[in-house]
Amino acid sequence: MLPILLALAFITIILLVVILGQSNEFGVSRQIRINAPAEQVFPHVNELHNWEAWNPWAPLDPNCKMTYDGPPSGVGASYSWAGNNKIGAGRNTITESTPNELVGLRLDFVKPMAATNTAEFAFKSSASGTVVTWSMSGKCNFPGKLFGLFLNCDKMIGCQFEKGLAKMKSVVEAKPAAVAAR
Repeated sequence: MLPILLALAFITIILLVVILGQSNEFGVSRQIRINAPAEQVFPHVNELHNWEAWNPWAPLDPNCKMTYDGPPSGVGASYSWAGNNKIGAGRNTITESTPNELVGLRLDFVKPMAATNTAEFAFKSSASGTVVTWSMSGKCNFPGKLFGLFLNCDKMIGCQFEKGLAKMKSVVEAKPAAVAAR
């Protein structure tokens, strides 16, 4: 019995060392080229109501409850969501807005796990359109590090970023000058 307990203690210590040895921060980033100028792409991010057309998490819960607060666009605009176990609940707030260049966001997750992360959309104009980069970063606490041992956060979130950016591209390129006015 003692050798089994010692083996379990040793395995637990090794597991703790591996978990604690992981990075305290994470970052995910994806980009896409959209065949439209930045001034036509920017409103699709800066006006949170426009996210409804391309948000990659929306199809995961068609019954999600969305509540919008603050101004219709730019700094202070926010929405809260409360959905099923696939999308959880939280709040997304624009903290920085530089026209046609950058939208910075604060993401406060409530469910399934409490966390606060930073996201941003960067818009880089080029001769052939706009390169949009969607990134998110944050701190990794102990449960996050444990979660990271079994699931690849970059791959899981990055996949959703890719879907959202592809949908945004199709929306913008289908009607480059048409953005819902609110």
